[in-house]
Amino acid sequence: MNAALDGDVVHLSAPGRQRFYDNRGYGHPDGDALDLAPVEAAHLLFRGDIESVDGMDFRSFLATTDCTLDFLVYKDLRDRGFYLSPARWYDDGLSADFVVYPRGDGPWDDGIEYRMRVVGERERVAASSLDQTLAVVDEESEITYLGVDDPDITGSSDTDLPSDVYGALLADRVVLWDPPADLYRQAFYGRPLDGREADGPLQCSLLEAAYLAERGAVSVDAEHAGIVERGRQVEGDRFDRRLAVYRELRERDVVPKTGFKFGSDFRTYADVESADDLGHSEFLVRVVGCDHEFAPRDLALDVRLAHGVRKTIVFALVDGSEVEWVSLSRLTP
Repeated sequence: MNAALDGDVVHLSAPGRQRFYDNRGYGHPDGDALDLAPVEAAHLLFRGDIESVDGMDFRSFLATTDCTLDFLVYKDLRDRGFYLSPARWYDDGLSADFVVYPRGDGPWDDGIEYRMRVVGERERVAASSLDQTLAVVDEESEITYLGVDDPDITGSSDTDLPSDVYGALLADRVVLWDPPADLYRQAFYGRPLDGREADGPLQCSLLEAAYLAERGAVSVDAEHAGIVERGRQVEGDRFDRRLAVYRELRERDVVPKTGFKFGSDFRTYADVESADDLGHSEFLVRVVGCDHEFAPRDLALDVRLAHGVRKTIVFALVDGSEVEWVSLSRLTP
């Protein structure tokens, strides 16, 4: 068989299709011949299944086509028993690099196990592009797979709120001097000034106070804008993003509390019946703007930390008042 590089396609003469596509899932058929993406040709060269492409051996071809990261991931998944295709052969508008088929299936079948994007550890990952599995290749060529999902952010923690509870805006929090006990005990707002004793003053974060003021449950010396303005003074635009996420979580009957000790914005509780008998929090939530770009190292850190405390990391991508939810987890194909 003759293998020739034409732009970014390697043409493999007959019987390339029968030998490499029909039997092993490489390339895109062209009659009895076969078109290969450079990464596929590199893998066949590496294995010794083809001798050269336009006289280039594996080392020369890899240097010429510069598909090293893709090759590392492609080889790893092949070694794990998967057939996969460059997304260019799977025409559905994917922004992924590879389509990975379920074990035992190939490009001639209908199923897809993963839509996968390859990134190096020094690249940036746009928040808006978190819609497929990530294969992150670090500087020592080890690969970390991160699964991306649409999390179910719902709960059953809805509670009736009081009306017009007086609060004092102090520094970067609001103190409710005489709140109803159920505001903490049942709705899990704030933190008692005297430890966990709910029958006394309650200190609320600016986010909690701003949301309660929106609902008419709390009033302070300044008007509601005073709480929000204080929040913007201490956090800038980040406060508005976090308030939008806090609001949506509460409206989904989920209780958000600070995630500071976990390096996140919130930890969440889906089913709060009593603050005295809390279950395990399910998610750690990081709030970012929809135009945010992640460093893969930060994604790996967030995923690892959340897993270590038996939670799932969720990114809340904020665009004005709209919030999109994306969760990441460590994946072993």
